[in-house]
Amino acid sequence: MAAKTIKITQVGSSIGREKSQGATLKGLGLGKMNKTVEVLDNDATWGMIRKVNHLVRVEK
Repeated sequence: MAAKTIKITQVGSSIGREKSQGATLKGLGLGKMNKTVEVLDNDATWGMIRKVNHLVRVEK
């Protein structure tokens, strides 16, 4: 059985934001505008998404 994943796309810049938000984007594998990554669908990932929800778009 394959693990569930979600697609996350960065739609906002981390420039001028708190350093922790930039670090969260890096932790998700993002860092450039319009970059998309697939990550595991778990509670830790959703916690990171909540922190930067204004900078990312999530697709299930």
